[in-house]
Amino acid sequence: MAGKRDYYEVLGVSKTATDDELKKAYRKLAKKYHPDANPDNKEESEKKFKEVNEAYETLSDPQKRKMYDQFGPDGPQGFGGAGGPFGGQGGYYSYNGSGFDGFGDFGDLGDIFSSFFGGGFGGRQSRKPNGPRKGADLNLNIDISFEEAYLGIEKEIVITRNETCTTCQGTGAKPGTNPIKCPECQGSGQVRQVQNTILGQVQTTRTCSTCHGTGEIIQEPCETCRGKGTIRKQPKIKVKIPAGIDDNQTVVLRNEGDPGEKGGPNGDLYITVRIKRHSIYTRKGNNVLCEVPITITQATLGADLEIPMVDGSKETYKIPEGTQTGTKFTIRNKGFKMVNSSAQGDFIFTVTVQTPKRLSKEQRELLVQLAKTMNEQPPVKKRGLFG
Repeated sequence: MAGKRDYYEVLGVSKTATDDELKKAYRKLAKKYHPDANPDNKEESEKKFKEVNEAYETLSDPQKRKMYDQFGPDGPQGFGGAGGPFGGQGGYYSYNGSGFDGFGDFGDLGDIFSSFFGGGFGGRQSRKPNGPRKGADLNLNIDISFEEAYLGIEKEIVITRNETCTTCQGTGAKPGTNPIKCPECQGSGQVRQVQNTILGQVQTTRTCSTCHGTGEIIQEPCETCRGKGTIRKQPKIKVKIPAGIDDNQTVVLRNEGDPGEKGGPNGDLYITVRIKRHSIYTRKGNNVLCEVPITITQATLGADLEIPMVDGSKETYKIPEGTQTGTKFTIRNKGFKMVNSSAQGDFIFTVTVQTPKRLSKEQRELLVQLAKTMNEQPPVKKRGLFG
């Protein structure tokens, strides 16, 4: 990660900046460089937006900031920065097939050591168990039509999630009261124990069973949420499905998941898009494929065909005389758009020559005469041969 800019310089703050100063600077820059606010310079704004997020993610965490001040951006505090293709803030959508958002899902390196040795890496924990925690991410599937995937659409969906209780403002305590510090763990959320082993004294840490790791005890629970601090709701949310999205791709709505705890950020909402099958069109990459039936005369003499496009318009395409069944023709730039790009696929149609099942007397006689001129043996007149 050599060559990274100084995180304090990125945010435009001094090395003694307070949490409020960091947050204020971050919000200002995130709004300035958000890709949706810079449609004419999206590539550069995405780069700066990610850089701002990376800087704030590190400096807003006391432990990461301490390690950054000591080791710089290449230290172990965050694997060199934030995860995700666009930094993952401000409601910006990320399109991918799995919803995986970088190293963020693996937590801090210290947490991995903590799970094995109880006391955290180097005898200290990288994150307080009763400190700010991000809310749970939510997953949802949504079905859209072939045409909606082609054109893009805004959908209103109903989700079920926890929301902060407005009665107690998320504290879980009855209005007018406050949670008290847990006397068992003194508000740390953990209880340390020293055990004698053949290797000497070993210190282990376990979650406090009295407060269940919260560091607080609610003596008088809120009657609305019964002490949980959250209530179950089903809000309506609008989601923009971009034109060109493919089957099983994911749209990520930042901060639309469950609420965070102890001032932590909300979780995210992952919406997996499933595209319904179409009776006429299929998709291959960004190309639209379909079959177009034509008559024998059109195939023989050539014709101007009106081809229906996915968006409801029609394109006139001239096929040459002597066209054989199975021949493919391409209409350029009439396929699916590539998400976050101006590139567009093609519309490819395959002609299938249809043989008539029923002929009038006049039509039969004309075909017989045609067969004679082409030195063909006239068909035997037999009931049901042509219809």
